[in-house]
Amino acid sequence: MTIKFILKKANSRLIFLVFGILFFSLIFFSCSRNEPRIPFGIIKLVYFQGEGEKFSFFIIAEDDDGIENLDSLYLYHDREGLRWQLSSEDWVTVTENGKTWLGSRTISMPDNQVLPRGQFRAVLTNKGGEKTERFFSFDAPTNPRYPFPILNIEDGRYTIVSRYPEHFFICYDDSGNYIRTVPIANLQDDISSLGFSSAIRAVSLWAEDAEYYTSALTDISPLN
Repeated sequence: MTIKFILKKANSRLIFLVFGILFFSLIFFSCSRNEPRIPFGIIKLVYFQGEGEKFSFFIIAEDDDGIENLDSLYLYHDREGLRWQLSSEDWVTVTENGKTWLGSRTISMPDNQVLPRGQFRAVLTNKGGEKTERFFSFDAPTNPRYPFPILNIEDGRYTIVSRYPEHFFICYDDSGNYIRTVPIANLQDDISSLGFSSAIRAVSLWAEDAEYYTSALTDISPLN
């Protein structure tokens, strides 16, 4: 009887220990946090034809529950007390080389003031309330390094007048919908040399100075 009682008591303790471990494991995993991640963030200065300067702000965003679990993106310049907020309905999503970028191409200052340079802080939150932040610097020139580029299309040829290091055509269809981006090697050539499909009916010129995170975008020009 004594042996049976001891075994029964030992089994009870073992069962209690097992259930205790399971209970605390459930508590631990249910309370664990899956914070979103910002591996990289960048601000680019963009000069728009006839509109002055605006800013493109994007981050690489990661979340274990998928990008659709992300909720809000904030950009802060703490020294100047500035804040911009983007919701999942506001931001632009771009996927390149397996990485998802979130952000906006139209960050601007009130009354066309100059965006302060220096340190910025990006904060990303998800629908579970978890958040993460990352600091990065923006040190683009306060004055344009190059004159604004010129794009002319006439008689089946394009001519670009620009001192920017790199050039791209942003391509659109008849309705103004974006189709694709094409790098441009020559500042003048026949449009036929670009191998455009018949769906491409207009382009704008994107001139870029990647070293200084500065770009310029011309108005849309129809292809003749």
